[in-house]
Amino acid sequence: MKDRTVVIIASLSLLNLPNAAVDAAQQPGEPEVCAGGAGEGCSNYSRAAAPVVAPMFMPLPPGQVEPAGWLRDWAVTMRNGITGHLDERNPVYSNGWKGVGINWTCGNADGTGWPLEQSAYWLDGAIRLGYILHDQALIDRIRARLDPIVDGVNSAKEGTSFIYWKPDYKPQGFDNWAHSQMGRALVALYQGSGEKKVLDALAKVYSAYSSDLGPIDFADVRGICNLDAMMETYSYTGDKRILERANAALGRPDVKSLIRNWSEGRVDCGHMVITYENIRIPAVMYSWTGDAVQLKATEGAFQWLDKNHMMPYGLASGEESAAGVGAGRKTEACNIPAMLHSANWMYRITGDGAWGDRMEKAFFNAGPAPLARDCSTAAYYQAPNRIKLGHIPVESQNPGNGGISFGPLAASHVLCCIGAVNRIMPYFMANMWMATGDGGLAATLYGPCTVNAKAGEGTKVKITCNTDYPFNESISMKIEPEKKAEFPIYLRMPVWCKTAEVEVNGRRIKAEPVDGRKGFVRISRKWRKGDVVTLKLPMTVSVARGTEGPYPEQVRGYFGQINGDMFKPRALPYASVHYGPLLFCLPIPDKNENTPDEGARWQYALNLRSEQAVGMKVERMPMPKQWNWPLVAPLSLTVPACSFDWKPDINHALPEKPIVADKPDSIRLIPYGCAKFQVSMLPVTEHTWEGKKGEDRIKETEFRIQE
Repeated sequence: MKDRTVVIIASLSLLNLPNAAVDAAQQPGEPEVCAGGAGEGCSNYSRAAAPVVAPMFMPLPPGQVEPAGWLRDWAVTMRNGITGHLDERNPVYSNGWKGVGINWTCGNADGTGWPLEQSAYWLDGAIRLGYILHDQALIDRIRARLDPIVDGVNSAKEGTSFIYWKPDYKPQGFDNWAHSQMGRALVALYQGSGEKKVLDALAKVYSAYSSDLGPIDFADVRGICNLDAMMETYSYTGDKRILERANAALGRPDVKSLIRNWSEGRVDCGHMVITYENIRIPAVMYSWTGDAVQLKATEGAFQWLDKNHMMPYGLASGEESAAGVGAGRKTEACNIPAMLHSANWMYRITGDGAWGDRMEKAFFNAGPAPLARDCSTAAYYQAPNRIKLGHIPVESQNPGNGGISFGPLAASHVLCCIGAVNRIMPYFMANMWMATGDGGLAATLYGPCTVNAKAGEGTKVKITCNTDYPFNESISMKIEPEKKAEFPIYLRMPVWCKTAEVEVNGRRIKAEPVDGRKGFVRISRKWRKGDVVTLKLPMTVSVARGTEGPYPEQVRGYFGQINGDMFKPRALPYASVHYGPLLFCLPIPDKNENTPDEGARWQYALNLRSEQAVGMKVERMPMPKQWNWPLVAPLSLTVPACSFDWKPDINHALPEKPIVADKPDSIRLIPYGCAKFQVSMLPVTEHTWEGKKGEDRIKETEFRIQE
């Protein structure tokens, strides 16, 4: 008898999934992972404590998802660049968390201060990348830094912190923030190694840690971000002292009041890295309390960012504070992994595919922007329009201590971003597949990769995803169970794709959304070795129109160095062009990351007639043998444009009104991540702007074109 294939399309939040993932985890015990890093044949891991609200997705141990193709090229370049050698380049990274004084900005003689934060970022990203690439040399290198912390905690008396060399030290302020980042790194170490001593150290610290973790607002760094590492530790140990401390931290009247405000859409501007780190905390606790206000608070804060500060590359502005929307506004590199981490928590909790869309947009677009093509260095900021240094954005106008240029580490006194960029790839790559409570596996983020996990009733399964996505539209998934087994596979259907196609072993399966909601395809069948699932995601061009506004008045004090004219009312029109999950830009050829070609033309306005695709063309070329985000991109768009005399400055980053289309031309756009100098918030002609309704900041128009 032939296997019966059942396909259901729905938001996973509508599926009544049993809590199978925690059925075997009611008693405390070690998770079932592979010592030395997860690899082929490794199992998913169990938990000792079940949350009140079962998560829709459960992450796999780092290493069970391994990048392939262009993603692996990029990850290996990162390993050979910043991630694998950062400790050779600056004392912040060579001496952080060793209990010795560091002669660098805000480093203290007792080994505390800013360097703890900056080196913890790097260590967290590097240990994860080591497991993901199964690179034992990198794992050993980073373990040589993390193991002394674990051993120091375990050998110290009760009540210690990860800053173990200071007995009875109760971290406050910046040290408490840095402590939360090290907690995250040690959770990754435990997930990758399965070693009891790592969990013992986490439990020892967090079972006795102060419940006074400070406010949850966005004004300053505090310890509230320890909560996600605390709750991960609780889930593995079942130690209720940790849960009690976490509930007490969120039970403070000021914290509860702010959570209520967020749930009702009342959110205040603040430092954007702190914003992206703090907004997930209510939702993390929702899993353990069932208090819907906490989940709604995190959703409300994200929605507020989308409405007021969202840039076309998928991240909010942050210079370092919230900066509104504008062509010269900047986003700090630290925001990329912070947003990915918080969005992934929401993805795990809700199962809503919109979080996958959000993560892909930020990763594929904003992710490569602050990294040099050889991943040897990084920039503090990125901006949608980077025309030339000293122009737009104006280097001297950055209120933070970092710039938008790429340079040696000694060029900046603040090294948070150079540490944080090491988290970008692993935060995405490790979560491309996750487990579901009904014994299934979910393709949550797309790209070339291999996943080794368990499914159904514990059958080992290998899935190989062959694709050049997002530079191509087709994804082939080869399913190889150890033996014939029945289990579901979930496939995310991106909201931007209206005509997705699914095939199983070459047979087309009709797929229609339920109630117009984006969600997942659920394919349930008895899988045999060699079964192939093919997902086709046809892409269309979409143009979003909006206006640049002033800097937020609420943060005038923070932006004291900014020209006062930037706070005056303004509504400068622009358009951004997307194709599938990719933002496209007008590239400015460059000699290197800091030097654009002289004489390059970039003074153009987009000249599209509403809902017409006349003059638009998609062009594809073979993928390069070695991926490095090339300026000669494998995917490009040719679009109608109009040349005009344009001399932007900091106060007039865009023309004040649509341009009269009297010099018709065409321009070639490439993916934003492939350019280091570019215009992605394009000026518009009257034709492009027509049809914009009222004062809506953004109106999207979709164009379907033949390739």
